Amino acid sequence: MVDGFTSSYITAFLLGLFSTVHCIAMCGSVIGALTLSLPIEVRESQRKMFPYVFNYNLGRLLSYGVAGAIVGLISSPLAAFDGHAILRYLSVFVMISMGLYLAGWFPKFARMERLGGPIWTLLQPIGQKLLPVRKHSQAFFLGMVWGWLPCGLVYAGLAVAATAGDPVNGALVMLAFGVGTLPAVMGAGLFTGFLASMARIKHLRQIAGVSIILMALATAFWPMDHSGGHDHSVNHVHPVDHSAMDME
Repeated sequence: MVDGFTSSYITAFLLGLFSTVHCIAMCGSVIGALTLSLPIEVRESQRKMFPYVFNYNLGRLLSYGVAGAIVGLISSPLAAFDGHAILRYLSVFVMISMGLYLAGWFPKFARMERLGGPIWTLLQPIGQKLLPVRKHSQAFFLGMVWGWLPCGLVYAGLAVAATAGDPVNGALVMLAFGVGTLPAVMGAGLFTGFLASMARIKHLRQIAGVSIILMALATAFWPMDHSGGHDHSVNHVHPVDHSAMDME
């Protein structure tokens, strides 16, 4: 059986995985620019470039974990008062909106990305000071800044993290989401041109968007008790202890 926390991890991972084309289109250009800032001898060797790309993403995932912990902490009072259903359906709404946006059917969802604008305004100058990247540690810290880039997909992941109801599980949910994005973003860093051309294929974006919508609907209708296991709220008839009756 799948308990509530495990389902949140799986949902977050699949959300990141299904949104591959969005990651390539948005983050691919970012990591492509970061890659171009590396020395030419590094760019011409995938073996030398891999540690930089890895550290970019390691820093990004750490920021996702911190954001998930913050959201988990904020949502914990509601979860403590049995508000999991509210958080769950809120995450479903955000995921469906993201799926429609990714498929090209709800472009206004892009306005949601402005929510993180103030934070990005504060962090962007820090990222600029880390350029050009010459050390693996610079790549790591630049990745941490990159993790706060305003992104509707990340907000959808945070909506799932809110259902965790505590900082630790909120962080783990966002780490699962980040792991789901790794194939696309790591690949974009190593094979930028090829994957960027794939991201522009309309039907792939629609397939990814519909996949997220179906996953959101499955999350909405999956009968699950967040405290662990499926919802067994029906009454059960307890067996009669015949040995006790015989003693009377």
